[in-house]
Amino acid sequence: MLTNRQQKVITELKGKKVGVLGLGLRSGVPLIRFLHSIGCQVVACDRKEAAQLKGVLDALQGIPLELRLGADYLTQLADCQVLFRTPFMRPDLPELKQAVAAGARLSSEIELVFELAAAPITGITGSDGKTTTTTLISEMLQADGRQVFLGGNIGRSLIEDVLTIPSTAEIVLELSSFQLMTLAISPQAVVMTNLSPNHLDYHVDFDEYVQVKTNVLRWQNTNDVAVLNWDNELTKNLTNLTKGRVHYFSRQTDVANGAYLRDGQIVLRVAGEAETLCATDELKLLGDHNVENVMAAAIVARAKGVGLDAIRQVATTFSGVEHRLEFVRELHGVLYYNDSIASSPTRTNAGLAALPFPVVLIAGGYDKKIPFEPLAEAVVGRVDSLALIGQTAPAIAKAVNRELEKQTATMTMQQFATLQEALLWCQKQARPGTAVVLSPACASFDMYKDFEERGRIFKQLVKDLQ
Repeated sequence: MLTNRQQKVITELKGKKVGVLGLGLRSGVPLIRFLHSIGCQVVACDRKEAAQLKGVLDALQGIPLELRLGADYLTQLADCQVLFRTPFMRPDLPELKQAVAAGARLSSEIELVFELAAAPITGITGSDGKTTTTTLISEMLQADGRQVFLGGNIGRSLIEDVLTIPSTAEIVLELSSFQLMTLAISPQAVVMTNLSPNHLDYHVDFDEYVQVKTNVLRWQNTNDVAVLNWDNELTKNLTNLTKGRVHYFSRQTDVANGAYLRDGQIVLRVAGEAETLCATDELKLLGDHNVENVMAAAIVARAKGVGLDAIRQVATTFSGVEHRLEFVRELHGVLYYNDSIASSPTRTNAGLAALPFPVVLIAGGYDKKIPFEPLAEAVVGRVDSLALIGQTAPAIAKAVNRELEKQTATMTMQQFATLQEALLWCQKQARPGTAVVLSPACASFDMYKDFEERGRIFKQLVKDLQ
């Protein structure tokens, strides 16, 4: 049976002409199927032509659709009463502003999930560590016997499941800045992992990026939970944005409420007394950044009433997510790691700090307009050899050369047209005891569909090495 709120949302949409802007398989197709199922007249809009959307259109066979395709697809929205934008589409495009001014309501797939969810939502955002923290929270809740639905920016869309997810279940969502642009409702539990420059190819500037990210906190109430990173200056000072109960995690300070380190042990103080979770050397995850991810996840789980034993079991056995410092193979004494999910310099820097081996690094990719000086500072003196690929190869090389000059240091560095060429060169540079690591510090869109495709191709190339 539907809740009153669910019935109200569906009644408001039923019979309306709705435009779905952007026809991706991950969210656009499920959203169209759902909207059709509740009685909407769906207009499917995309800049691509039908021939380029064969897989999408095949997945929508049997659903009556009005297609508006091609370069001028956003000029044909006047008759749509509700518009659902793809996350990668800015809501302030002139065509969208004109449609809203004319009376259309602008929304998105993730906002509709929030509006329809009967189960409590935990939302994880930040610049780094989202996927690992999201997965850890999901695993901890499941270890306590909860029914968990994982989605958002990872996994699959939950829009076709949301009406049947019971209120006793848990929804755990990884949330990107793109998804938070127009969000006006907050999860009952929020984790903000950290904030650093990212996606400046999409956002006007870093201030807008921070403003959008913090949307996730602004609508919480006094019964909600917010978990913030004490060691990150920006997130540390977000307390005034939420009405929820604030918990911190810190590797540097004993916090009054949250998680911290004491003598190599992770300590939780969530419901009063301090409780020892485990030693950091019991974690299978590598690196200080993953200690932080475990602490953040453990706070959420404990605040939701998960037993300490269940949290500890996940914390000490979880070995990571695909594409995040993922060990691929050892060949001739050289270790190969896939860190394709590292799409910003801060993520690559964290990976370099986590690995206890000399590194031959493959970096570069799509340009998100973020500075590479922090990457160069981490690479020089840490990386033996550097292979660069993609749009950003010249910019990274320039930043690294400046840092080499500053430190009067030298390093072997070369640019390549393909990932395969870069990998073969790295194999020649590496010696036994060295790790060859794909950790691009950039997005993948200049060469691949997403970081997952990039990582899978890298793993196959590594497995084919002789």
